[in-house]
Amino acid sequence: MANDRPRVLSGIQPTSGSFHLGNYLGAVRQWVALQETHDAFYMVVDLHALTLPQDPKALRDNTRLAAAQLLASGLDPERCTVFVQSHVPEHTQLSWLMECMTGFGEASRMTQFKDKSAKQGTDRTSVGLFTYPVLQVADILLYQANQVPVGEDQRQHIELTRNIAERFNGRYGNTFTVPEPYILRETAKIYDLQDPSAKMSKSASSPKGVVDLLDEPKASAKKIKSAVTDTGSEIVFDPENKPGISNLLTIHATLTNTGIPELEQKYAGKGYGALKTDLAEIVSEWAAPFRDRTRDFLDDPETLDSILAKGAEKARAVAAETLAQAYDRVGLLPSKH
Repeated sequence: MANDRPRVLSGIQPTSGSFHLGNYLGAVRQWVALQETHDAFYMVVDLHALTLPQDPKALRDNTRLAAAQLLASGLDPERCTVFVQSHVPEHTQLSWLMECMTGFGEASRMTQFKDKSAKQGTDRTSVGLFTYPVLQVADILLYQANQVPVGEDQRQHIELTRNIAERFNGRYGNTFTVPEPYILRETAKIYDLQDPSAKMSKSASSPKGVVDLLDEPKASAKKIKSAVTDTGSEIVFDPENKPGISNLLTIHATLTNTGIPELEQKYAGKGYGALKTDLAEIVSEWAAPFRDRTRDFLDDPETLDSILAKGAEKARAVAAETLAQAYDRVGLLPSKH
């Protein structure tokens, strides 16, 4: 039974258009595996996207696009719960309780807020950007998640969630599951093809450094073939001295489930061109069915919306129960309608 399994919750922003190789191999691929072993809840976090100004039509389109890509990646609505954050109003309702449990200094210390507000300046930084880690706390606690699959850079947000859950439980009685971070250690970390010292990311990279999964095969192949490589011609995995080639080997190994030593042996005595040519073909072949499945979902918005509506219904069944208990614990008068 799904309910006997540990519960996981994770989310993805709808702001990037196409998924890229980095966020697929770094996160979404693990989500697909976790639906087999966990009671998994996955959401498109459209409310979080509002911390920065959004074009309304683009946000709606990107929300559908993100959901379609999650399903195209192999998330199965029969095995996990896939939904849109704003379709479950309990997220913002619980968030207010969590804001009232969070210290101002605690919120000020969040690294991502400090980084982003330093770039934007205080006048252009919204209160939403300041409090979004608290909305993230509500996202997690609402589903009584045992584990949250995150990268190392999100560990601080899980610590905040744990602290607030323990504080609430200490003050009002045992209400929330205190979640553990499920740090994806074995995850392939994919770097920018043009700057292998930086993680592959839409915000940090030049377009040539990012392989978008919805790109046409020729475009993906061209990016891989023009990836920055290192001095010498030996194909060995050495992230410090050969970051470019090491990145390409990681992508190859991850997509083909081949060990890196095996690949080093295969390409011994061959030049960088051989590795790039093979990898360009592997990526193109692997991305083609993903692209087709995504298009199928986007071409049938009724089916996509129906899957998301069912997902929201399943999510609300859990969320409403948690919220009602939290409201009762803090002393809010129950509504008798």
